[in-house]
Amino acid sequence: MTASLFANGEPVGERRLAVIPKPHTINELSGHFRITKETQIKITPDNQDTRNIAEFLMEKIHTVSGFQVAISGTQASETYTNIIHLIIDNQQPDLAEEGYQLTVNSAAVALKAFQPRGLFFAVQTLRQLLPPEFENQEIVTGINWDIPALEIEDHPRFPWRGMMLDCGRHFMEKEFIKRYIDLLAYHKMNVFHWHLTEDQGWRIEIKKYPRLTEIGAWRTYEDGSVYGGFYTQEDIREVVEYARKRYITVVPEIEMPGHAVAALASYPELSCTDGPFNVETQWGVFKDVYCAGDEHTFAFLEDVLTEVMDLFPGTYLHIGGDECPKDRWAACEKCQQRIKSEGLKDEHELQSYFIKRIESFLESKNRRLIGWDEILEGGLAEGATVQSWRGMDGAIAAATSGHDAIVSPTSHAYFDYDVSVTDLRKVYTFEPIPPGLTPAQEKHILGGQFNMWTERAPQEFIDSKVFPRMLAMAEVLWSPKADRSYEEFHPRVQQHYPRLDGLGVKYGVESRPVLVYPTFNADKKRCLVTVEAGEPGLALRYSVDGSDPGLQSATYTDPLEITSTTTFKAAAFKNERQYGDFVQRKFFVHQAVGVLPELAHPYNAKYDAGGEFGLTDGIRGTNNFRDGLWQGFERDDLEAIIDLGAVKPIQRISSGYLQDINSWIFLPLTVEYSVSTDGEHFEILWAEGHNISLKNQDAVTREFTYEPEKLEGRYVKVRAVNIATCPDWHPGAGGKAWVFTDEIIVE
Repeated sequence: MTASLFANGEPVGERRLAVIPKPHTINELSGHFRITKETQIKITPDNQDTRNIAEFLMEKIHTVSGFQVAISGTQASETYTNIIHLIIDNQQPDLAEEGYQLTVNSAAVALKAFQPRGLFFAVQTLRQLLPPEFENQEIVTGINWDIPALEIEDHPRFPWRGMMLDCGRHFMEKEFIKRYIDLLAYHKMNVFHWHLTEDQGWRIEIKKYPRLTEIGAWRTYEDGSVYGGFYTQEDIREVVEYARKRYITVVPEIEMPGHAVAALASYPELSCTDGPFNVETQWGVFKDVYCAGDEHTFAFLEDVLTEVMDLFPGTYLHIGGDECPKDRWAACEKCQQRIKSEGLKDEHELQSYFIKRIESFLESKNRRLIGWDEILEGGLAEGATVQSWRGMDGAIAAATSGHDAIVSPTSHAYFDYDVSVTDLRKVYTFEPIPPGLTPAQEKHILGGQFNMWTERAPQEFIDSKVFPRMLAMAEVLWSPKADRSYEEFHPRVQQHYPRLDGLGVKYGVESRPVLVYPTFNADKKRCLVTVEAGEPGLALRYSVDGSDPGLQSATYTDPLEITSTTTFKAAAFKNERQYGDFVQRKFFVHQAVGVLPELAHPYNAKYDAGGEFGLTDGIRGTNNFRDGLWQGFERDDLEAIIDLGAVKPIQRISSGYLQDINSWIFLPLTVEYSVSTDGEHFEILWAEGHNISLKNQDAVTREFTYEPEKLEGRYVKVRAVNIATCPDWHPGAGGKAWVFTDEIIVE
């Protein structure tokens, strides 16, 4: 059924109910209730909980309408007109702890719940039943604040519906955190997982250890610039109380035993080597971790956790436990003695010992430990809850052994990933309960959450990463599985955007709007460009002269053949406006195109640039190593010979390379060009290095170009010297390094 909304007393069209997440049951009726300046809010019983929720609603009404509605207590049996009645009925446990009933007719709106949190969530549904302008942050005139007549009965599928925000890599302002708590509550999420410590920053004030924020909260880059920040204990208490009033539980994460370099920079004696250390400026996994053989480590952590528990009254405390290299423990006399004295098998069991000891301490304080699924290694602490991120195996292992689990796999729940990897539809297909569990084991799946890691996402980028994907996650975790359909959900998302506009959300796109697929035909020695829209209803336009495509540019209809050096750009348009960023691909037509390179070392099959012609197909790579346009050589040098078929004049030799040190990809140390007329005797004509810092955090491309005054040859040899292993300062120190190249150009 549909419900009519009205403006200025006139119907403005039919609008489908667009509540997100979708309620359990909705029975739509005829008519509507209108909020006016005479409307009153009644509360039953009249206590602090109902009054707080009523005041929350009153402030929302006042902000957008200017109406100063009154709040007063009443009995559930009394009848009034023009009221919004908030009722907590603790005699109806069938409503469930977070469930509610919402009834609307022309005389009144009744919101009933078993617990205050259910009543608060009922208010969030009520907000979404009002016109979208209700979420504006200033008074809106010319709108009738109508709520369609209906009956809703609703409760969540899972008790854990969360968001993890990483404030270790990038610091987020306190008001920004509170804003996200509001956005979570609006979509009936109930957990804010606050990632507060990392190698790159310690963000929480600990009174007993002031150097954690004096030193650990700040990182200094090569150019001398300093970045950081932290939350005082007053800040923390303010955020926790703000969240409590919105029925959001704040779960702090204090990383251990790994991801601890910021703490070790502050107190190096907690490490296996005594340092010294600097707060990390690189992303990745680092070998220096807390020393598991030193009692001072556990005394320190118990002191820290004691202060943390005083700030966060919730049951759960997250200790990370992920990505802990064992190198330092293997070489540490104290750690090896701990392994021996405790009768442990190896360093994996030492990690289990570490986690179990912390879990025992938390349990003595009536708290419960959560850790990422690595805490399963070496044996799981008795009362631990597993957060499964490396797929679903961690959740399965936890549930089958009688432990609770929270699911947030990289495949569906990592919102730092681009929409080209995890788009709105994919998030909506997420199923938190792994297959194969018994009904008893399924009860151990508490729910799920999405994770917003911030290596490449400072505060100003968070909205576009989280939204609209959070809408899909909210519905997956709240709404009944059997009732969900992406085809039904997607139109509701479109109607939800004006509400997000009113809330000031700078949302991103639902999927990559433009998909460009360049392919190479070796027989014709030509590239073909195919373009697809990432979602329905988009118009595609393109240019081949390097200009940005606009509404007046050519409309894409059929694949294009590339016959000359070209910069191809394509963009999607929606409602006569550009939708998302344009996509660019560069094509270079030269005399080596279509020549099969002879390689001294094979490229890695995972990074093949389209196959054996990947270095001579004329298609240039982007700064994304996953774009399918780069050939990767792991530890080996790139050494390729191009046979031009005959001796020819050569005016230019060039090749392109990528550096992305966070993915172990480095620019070559040097690039050499040699030429031969017979394919056996080569003369090195040119060799060059580069001045780009190997510590550069950005993904960068570099062209190595040689332009001789006069040169002839048939065979061109290109050698790019791989750094071979990651440097000592790199998180992958000693690991295999990559050289990535996209094209060898001969003109």
